[in-house]
Amino acid sequence: MSHPKKVQLPLTNYNSTSLNKSNLLVLYADMLLGRNFEDMCAQMYYKGKMFGFVHLYNGQEAVSTGVIKLLNPTDYVCSTYRDHVHALSKGVPSKNVMAELFGKETGCSKGRGGSMHIFSAPHNFLGGFAFIAEGIPVATGAAFQSIYRQQVLKKTEKLRVTACFFGDGTTNNGQFFECLNMAVLWKLPIIFIVENNQWAIGMAHHRSSSIPEIHKKAEAFGLPGIEVDGMDVLAVRQAASQAVQRARQGDGPTLIEALTYRFRGHSLADPDELRSRQEKEAWVARDPIKKLKKYILDNKIADLGELNDIQTTVKKELEQSVEFAISSPEPNISELKRYLFSDQ
Repeated sequence: MSHPKKVQLPLTNYNSTSLNKSNLLVLYADMLLGRNFEDMCAQMYYKGKMFGFVHLYNGQEAVSTGVIKLLNPTDYVCSTYRDHVHALSKGVPSKNVMAELFGKETGCSKGRGGSMHIFSAPHNFLGGFAFIAEGIPVATGAAFQSIYRQQVLKKTEKLRVTACFFGDGTTNNGQFFECLNMAVLWKLPIIFIVENNQWAIGMAHHRSSSIPEIHKKAEAFGLPGIEVDGMDVLAVRQAASQAVQRARQGDGPTLIEALTYRFRGHSLADPDELRSRQEKEAWVARDPIKKLKKYILDNKIADLGELNDIQTTVKKELEQSVEFAISSPEPNISELKRYLFSDQ
């Protein structure tokens, strides 16, 4: 059995990350799955198959893939209301995420959560949260129990790392500051990832924060603050790799500010009239999927045929996911209150 040829990334750009062909294609496939899943969601929403508010992740895929694909299955991820792609990157099957969006019993939250409350205990995916900053204390608690398992329960396993995602609009809220403070005090194995897509619904980030450079807010609490190009999956991966290593070794938290952009409106109910056409076009030109594709082709890591095969596989998977969701049963009205509390 032949092994993929090792490809060393240019030291000038990615000096701490070495990837082989297999890993690079995993990153590409994961971003493609996220993008195409969200496009399919838009189709299903406008066909009346999904209800309520649906917030899509198009454009931000490099952040999810760049961070989550570095984690172990036992590590934790905590998301926001823009949570579909985070769940997919963590390994939650696309058919179960799609079924959840359809409100079906086979959904990962048994059809009770919908778009903003994707959850999967088997994958240590701690859920999406409808209100901003809600997930940060939950993620901090998950990181605390990792320390507790090791120091109090005397587990010999490696520290479990928690990746906590949230948007730029969250960073002016109290939970953000309080949890950064606690995480540093207790040296918690947590990575705070700010997906700075420049807009909090219709509020431009630079108009709402006295310190627009969010990563600089880490200085007040004594943890590393890193700014990274959130449209470059390899740059995100490099920054996240350092943060994961730091957390795993017991050296405490890191704050990563990923500069990114959502290609669609705040939600599928948003006409997206507040952002200028010029601004949107400038960011769309930096599409993270096209950037990685160009890198792979320019460096002859894989050919166009291989990349097209990945695209075909992704599209087939999503067609099957929709078929699964459509054919799945609705939750039984007699079990309306089931899952409110744990059976254990």
